[in-house]
Amino acid sequence: MVYVTRGLVDVLLDLASDADPDELTTGVSVSPAGDLEGAADLPPETPVFTDFFLPDPGNAVNAVFGVNLSTPARQTQGQFVSHPVGELAVTRRDDLAEIVFVAVPPWQPDENSFAAFDRSGRRKPLEIVDATPPGKSLTD
Repeated sequence: MVYVTRGLVDVLLDLASDADPDELTTGVSVSPAGDLEGAADLPPETPVFTDFFLPDPGNAVNAVFGVNLSTPARQTQGQFVSHPVGELAVTRRDDLAEIVFVAVPPWQPDENSFAAFDRSGRRKPLEIVDATPPGKSLTD
């Protein structure tokens, strides 16, 4: 089972909608359920996807050399990709991670528009959790 907060799903879908008709890719990371407010039903050590890194479409180094310097890979356990004109599946062009979230129009948080996959492209069971991570500042 893959767990993700409703807030993260909403933000990712909004970003995908704003980027449409272009695709969007960004890293996503987890927090232990024990650190979240509203996740008492989950064991405290359960990883829940809670955070994302702002996509940087203007990154010249990435555009020229294919190197993303804005998000260290070790800080993300997953990847989010949008497919504005594609199907709800992992493609060969997607950046792969342990978990890949894929979204397609109409950008809704339902099983026809948002799903989780493993790096092999197999769909994973997904549960959207009504929980919130603790507040963080820019200095954390």
